[in-house]
Amino acid sequence: MAGTGVAPGRWGVRRVVSDRIERSYDLGILGGTLLDPAQQVHGQYDVAIASGRVAAVEPAIDPRLCKVVIDATGRLVVPGLIDAHVHVFEGVSHYGINADATCLARGATTVVDAGSAGADTFDGFRRYVIEASTTRILAHVNISTMGMLSRKIGELEDIRWADVPRALEAIERHRDVVLGVKVRLTKNELVSRDAGLRPLYLARQAADIAGVALMVHPQRAWATSLDQILDVLGDGDILTHTYHGLEHGILDDDGRVRASVRAARDRGVAFDVGHGEGSFDWNVCERALQQDFPPTTISSDLHKYNLGGPVHDLVTTMSKFLLLGLSLENVIRMVTADPASLIGRSDHLGTLKLGAAGDAVVLDVRDGRFGFADSGGIVRYGTQRLVPTRVVKAGVVH
Repeated sequence: MAGTGVAPGRWGVRRVVSDRIERSYDLGILGGTLLDPAQQVHGQYDVAIASGRVAAVEPAIDPRLCKVVIDATGRLVVPGLIDAHVHVFEGVSHYGINADATCLARGATTVVDAGSAGADTFDGFRRYVIEASTTRILAHVNISTMGMLSRKIGELEDIRWADVPRALEAIERHRDVVLGVKVRLTKNELVSRDAGLRPLYLARQAADIAGVALMVHPQRAWATSLDQILDVLGDGDILTHTYHGLEHGILDDDGRVRASVRAARDRGVAFDVGHGEGSFDWNVCERALQQDFPPTTISSDLHKYNLGGPVHDLVTTMSKFLLLGLSLENVIRMVTADPASLIGRSDHLGTLKLGAAGDAVVLDVRDGRFGFADSGGIVRYGTQRLVPTRVVKAGVVH
């Protein structure tokens, strides 16, 4: 087919049909509004990708230079989203879901599995999930060697599962994908009375020896208060499920953000949303935001039991924070630049700067009346919803 224009293709992807100009880029995302908080960019820019990397960011790129063109006119273009808390050990963990179908397909090009696998299961997680998925998967190793296998038997009902030497061995074998150590502290369901807070201290020991972060699921622990848990956390560590409405929350009895919580943030502890099946309460979150306590990272805690609701996907969780009054720029930052920095990958993830990974999402910001539920089933209505229309991972359209 002759000519110098572009031919429309399925899903709005256009293929350049001219042979009269040398095509320099594999993919062009053209005509959209680029929002890249890492670069403090919010404006009309085209993005071109070559060999899986960002090759050009310009006010206008000639479509004839691109082998494939995505027409993003009227839409938002953002870096590939990073979901800092998911469970994607499909087929082994009772929580596990397919990363490509539930994360990548909905805009999360990079995800962090939060402790689905421990030392006994991490080799299999690596081989059969991480390496077999198109989604970029990083992970925290569970201090329990079994990981999250069964909903009937908690991974730390027997303290013997909390094995520091074994956790260290797994971390050393998988340094390139392991970010830290994960521990869940919910009493009775996960941790026996005999174990108490020992799993927390053992996880701290493993993280310190390995030189990695500690990620803690705190609610309803064998602790006098959240203060006791936060005392163990330092710079670079992560408290997830920040806005749950259960025992050991970030608010005191008067509904004020605890002094220990503010002190922890001041010393570098990250506070992750981790929405989940039972860990996001509208009222807790709203009160915290009113007291200037936003999250460090917005994450879904997406897994088998909340995929059909109330979580659905990361962009739905992001939309809830628009409803709560966070700006679009801040919401995008909390799923791009901020998690990239937290996981030590800001040189190539969470941004569309030159040379970065060619991961991008084209988003519709739709206006209307949309219902969103928290983990207790309470529905609030917002006026905006984020919807991914194109997802690009390493320059490939998915």
